This record gives sequence, structure tokens and C-alpha cells, in this order.
Amino acid sequence: MNNRLLKPAWLKRLRQGQRQVEDIGSQAEESIDRHLFKRFDRLLPVKRFIAIWVGLMTILLIAVLSQLLSLSGYFQSLKPVPGGIYSEGLVGSFTNANPIYATSDADQTVSSLIFSGLLKTNNQGNLVGNLASSYTVDTTQKVYTVHLKPNLTWQDGRPLTANDVVFTFKTIQDPDAQSPLFSSWQGIKVSAPNSQTVVFKLPDVLASFPYELTTGILPEHILAKVPASDLRSAAFNTNKPVGSGPFEWQGIQVENGSDVAGEEIQIALNPFTHYAGGTPKLDQFMVQIYPTQHALVNAFKSKDVTAMEAATPPTASVQDKSGVVKHNFILRAADMVFFKTSTGVLADQVVRQALIQGVNVPKIVKSLGYKTPEVNEPLLKGQLAYNPTYAQSSYNVASATQALTKDGWVTSTNGIRYKSDSPLSFTLTAEDNYEDQMVSNELKAYWQKLGVQMNVQLLDSADYQSALSYHDYDAILAAISIGKDPDVFVYWDSSQADVRSASRLNFSEFDNAQADESLESGRTRLEPALRVIKYQSFLQVWQQQAPALGLYQPRLLYLTHGNVSGLTATTLSSPTDRFNNVQNWEIREAKVTR
Repeated sequence: MNNRLLKPAWLKRLRQGQRQVEDIGSQAEESIDRHLFKRFDRLLPVKRFIAIWVGLMTILLIAVLSQLLSLSGYFQSLKPVPGGIYSEGLVGSFTNANPIYATSDADQTVSSLIFSGLLKTNNQGNLVGNLASSYTVDTTQKVYTVHLKPNLTWQDGRPLTANDVVFTFKTIQDPDAQSPLFSSWQGIKVSAPNSQTVVFKLPDVLASFPYELTTGILPEHILAKVPASDLRSAAFNTNKPVGSGPFEWQGIQVENGSDVAGEEIQIALNPFTHYAGGTPKLDQFMVQIYPTQHALVNAFKSKDVTAMEAATPPTASVQDKSGVVKHNFILRAADMVFFKTSTGVLADQVVRQALIQGVNVPKIVKSLGYKTPEVNEPLLKGQLAYNPTYAQSSYNVASATQALTKDGWVTSTNGIRYKSDSPLSFTLTAEDNYEDQMVSNELKAYWQKLGVQMNVQLLDSADYQSALSYHDYDAILAAISIGKDPDVFVYWDSSQADVRSASRLNFSEFDNAQADESLESGRTRLEPALRVIKYQSFLQVWQQQAPALGLYQPRLLYLTHGNVSGLTATTLSSPTDRFNNVQNWEIREAKVTR
């Protein structure tokens, strides 16, 4: 009975719960309908408000970011910073870093980085102190007193004193040492009154003498016990040279190159922290020497080297590649055709003058592809004593033709001139590189128009140097280093053509007593105005006698991957002068806060 009574009550409560759920659902539907669906018509104004608010916030955010970037650019800039490994590639072979023996391009490069002289040249070609703080000349103009900078040290930590300077130049003066600088130092007395002072007493006044003081100084404490006769082959020169220059020796590695022509040499140099010119900013300097131009260019293209000294310019595709920076260093030197005036048809002054008049030098210079001054006399334009009045004859084919005819040179049916059955013929010797080949061919074309049979002989570097040394040529295309001082005695004085001369740099074998006297007078005066007067006679004779055809000042083409801060393309007295500021070179860049 109780079960019957309970069952209806349960059902009653269940139905009551269902009604409550239905009521709640109805209320929820009514609420959603009233509060949501019936308010959709108000959504559009809200959307507009939200869009405007989001837009304003976006603009504000962009403005803030832009301001931050602008301030970052103002307070920070990309600037060179210390560090990095710099590697320079060049063609040749390394044999001797000793500055009293270094003559090849590779040797001089390594030597100039390791050793330092009393003086060096700056970007303007003027002499400035390196190891020396100053120097003076006495009233006789024959005694130079040089004062060293304080606290100089060698790269092994030993002090560098005046005794090292005396040792260096007395070693050069020793004939047993067989230094190429021997002849330049004969008769000069060198002494050290104290550890900081060196005195040079010259036998005669020599205006260009201070430029001799750029020679690297040697350490007496290492080399004093080496016999002078053994010094050229001493291990010091190639295994562990110790100098006082911006970089010190770390090591050398020799490998068989990919090119069959020879070995590849890698020399690692570390910065010398006590260098007189300041600690270098590079972490390391690598000199990489390749046996051939082909191997060097491949190394540069693959970025195995940071820079290359392009004695022979590579193709335009290499020079003009994106990221490659081209530095044209114009040299204080002269590219000339030296006529051997002592023998053959070129002994005839009329022929030499006609050859000069038959060449359009400005046009040849323009064809080089780079801007450089013309050379039209034995001194460079802008140099002390240069005088345009004494420039060589200008281009004048008619005048040249008339002069040759008057001199008895008659044109034959084959277009070549003859005199007494002898042809007007000679051979021009030049080095086998792109620029010399181009210039030689242009000269041949010009002279052919005059009825001259000129043959071109292109020689590799070794054979060319041999021909130059032994004067084995009729005429030779060569570059002579002149420098800032106008002392060109070694190139034009008759004594320098003699086979007994130490250098024999008078390539034209020019012999004129008036010119000799003028050259001697000009170099033995210190007053600039007086030197100008003394050199005029030489310039006048040179113009008349025409021992050479002046062409242009050559360049050193130097290519780098990217900019090198501190490396400035300027006029150099010698190729290694590119390192006169090497301690300040930088290749890395970083954002730096102002």
C-alpha cells in the first residue's frame, strides 16, 4: 500500500521538475532574444567605435616604433672598430725580410711591416718621424743629428737604442755584408754620442740624404755575432726576424700551390703593441704570396684574401664586381722609353727627337683607363725644379717626318726608311704584362707611320730584369722611382752608365758633361731656390738630347673586398708606402653609441 502511495508522488515531482526546466529554457530564449538578437541593429555603431579605437592605437604604436628607430639611428651609427684578420695577396716569392737586403716586391712588403726606419713618408710624401722624434742639420750642411723617441723597444722586449742604428748602417757599409745599399752609404760616418742620439757626418752636402733614413733598423743584440759574410743567408732573415715595426713575426707556412708554377707562402704577423706609431687595430696581418697572377686572382675571387696588389690588373669582371673597392695609388715614378744613346740608330739625336715627336703621349695616357699625370721631362710635374719650358717635344708628325728626311732617312717602297742601306729599325724591350704590351703596340703603330721598323720584345719578369741590369736592349720601356726629392743623379749622370757602377741605373747610357755638372750641383745644395737654378742646365740638355721618351706616372692598383678604414688612395713614393698608416687600418664595422 505504501508503494502505491509513493509512486504517484515521485511522478509528480518528476513532472514538476520538467516544467521548471521548460520554464528556465523559455526564460533563457526570451532573454537571448531580448538582449542579443533584438540588439543587432545597435552593433554597427559599436563596430565603428572599435575600428576607430584600434586604428588610433595602431597609429600610436607605429609612431612610437618609428620614434624609437629614429632615436636609435641618432644615438647609434655604423663605424669602423678594431679587430679582424687582414690578408693581402701578391705575386712573387719570399726570400729575405731583412731591410738591408729586401729588394723584391714580396720581400719589401714583409720587411716594411716588421721593421721601421728613423723616418718615413706621410700621405703627402713628406718625411716624418718614425723611430726618430726629430733631426737637425748643422751650418756645414754635412752633419745630421737624429734624436730617437723615448722608450723604444724591439719586438722581443729589448730596448732599442742609438747603438742599433749605428750597427745597422755600419753593417750596410761593410762590403762583406753585400747589401744593395752599400754604394749609398760610402764615406758617411755614423756615431752615437748617447743612447738616444745618432750623428751622421757626410763627406759632401747631399740634399736627398734624409730619405736614406727610411731604411729599417736592425737589432744589434741578435745580429752582432753573425759574421757580415753570413748575414745575407742568416736564419734571422726568414725564420724569426725581429724588428720594431707595426707587426711582429708569428710564423710562415709553405705549401705546394694549386698552380704548378711554384709554392704558395703564407706569413702570419701579429700586432706589435709597443710600436712607436701606436698599436695596430687589426688582430692579425697575413701576407699571402702566390707564384702566378692566375693563382692570386683565383684567391681574390674566392675571398681567400682581403686584398690583392694587382701589379698586373685582373679583368674588368674582377675589378668591377659588387663589393670590390678599387684603389689607384699613383706613384712618384716615371714610365719612359729609354733609348740606348751609345750604339745603333738610336745614337742619332735627330732620330730620337723624331721618335718623340711622332708619339701622341696624351692619347696613350688616356687609353690606360685610369687618370694619371703625363711625364714630359726627367722631373715630375709639381716637383721642385720642374719647369714646363724644358718639356720634351709635343706630338708633331709633320715635323718628325721632315727632320728624318733632312737627316738622310729615305722612305723605301716597303714603307721603311733607310740611310746608307741601313734600315731605321730597332727593338723595344718591355715586360710581358697587359699594360706594357698595350703601350708597346701603340708606340709601334705611331712609329710605323714615320717609316720606323720597331719590333716589340716582351719578356717575363726574370728575363726582363736581366735585360735591364745588363743593358741588353736597343730601347726599353721601364719605370723609374723618383720620389719627392728631385735628385735624379742615378738615372742620368754618366757615371751611372758605367759597368762598374753599383746600380747602373742610367738606362739610356746618357753622357753629357754639362748635365753631369748640373746634376751634381743640384743635389749638393739644400736651399730649394738655389737647387731650382742649378737643375735648369740639366733640364735644358735633356730636352735637346732627348735620351728618353717620357710617358706617364704609373699606378699601383690595389683591390679590396669592402672598405678598409684608414687606407687612403694617394700618391706614393714607393709601393710599400701604402703601409705608412697601416696601424690605423680597420676592416670591421659595428653600431656604436655616440
